[in-house]
Amino acid sequence: MGSVHSTHTVWDNSIASVLEVEPGATVELEVTDASGGQLDRDSGVEDVAALDFTRVNPVTGPVFVKGARPGDVLEVEILSLRPRDWGWTAIIPGFGLLADEFPEPWLRISSVDAGAGRVVFLDDVELPFEPFPGTIGVAPAEPGEHSIVPPSRWGGNMDIKHLRVGTRLLLPVGVEGALFSVGDTHAAMGDGEVCGTAVEAPMDIAVRLDLRRDLALDAPQYVVAPGELARTEPGGYHVCTGIAPDLMEATREATRAAIAHIVERRGGSVQEAYALVSVACDLRIHEVVDVPNWVVGCFVPDALFQEAR
Repeated sequence: MGSVHSTHTVWDNSIASVLEVEPGATVELEVTDASGGQLDRDSGVEDVAALDFTRVNPVTGPVFVKGARPGDVLEVEILSLRPRDWGWTAIIPGFGLLADEFPEPWLRISSVDAGAGRVVFLDDVELPFEPFPGTIGVAPAEPGEHSIVPPSRWGGNMDIKHLRVGTRLLLPVGVEGALFSVGDTHAAMGDGEVCGTAVEAPMDIAVRLDLRRDLALDAPQYVVAPGELARTEPGGYHVCTGIAPDLMEATREATRAAIAHIVERRGGSVQEAYALVSVACDLRIHEVVDVPNWVVGCFVPDALFQEAR
């Protein structure tokens, strides 16, 4: 098993690889948290306000896969994720789905207990420990530096919470060697990551990198193991909908309704509720065919309102 520790903060196919492997090799990578080490278990809200955004969302790599060439598909099998014992969730001014409604910084430090399979987000709220890499991809075919923040057809900051252990991610290869990198590991997240952050947690991740020449892809695809979705969705839900002629506005309406529902049922601040939607609630598109309005649902787990254990 090779081990990779070097990080970079842009996608650029001119960045030299730090490791070369044969197809089928297993690689372990040490992932820094999304702040690039600027936040830790002792941080306060003032540290969120002082973040240097040139250092955020670093990825570890790149790894050169021998024989990979443009037009191939890199198959990434996620084998393991080992966290530290903490993670952070922040509302960062200017960032997030409702950025204009939440202009002040906010921070929560969570306790991550991988052995017990839980993340203690609040004294009375525990989340299932379901780790995954938020940013995972290969170097773009296009030359030059490209921002690490938005995803692209080459992968990147996709924030797909289903890229858990056992999932196989399929990435189109744009350059020789693929130049694979990964980062932004999360201990828990809801589909949508609406406040802009999950439970951000540094981790070690092991992946198997292989080549597929029986596929031709224009964008990432992934394969979820049988029973995996049912395993992670066993409880009950209260679903808030948003209906609007603009899909993003429908999404915002569903998120606002979920925030109000959480505050009404359990109390606490709207900032806390906004963060809870980001780390624990799932956004889903219900329909986009009945012109002129589209429907988005926000699934709020009943487990958020259980008594403290």
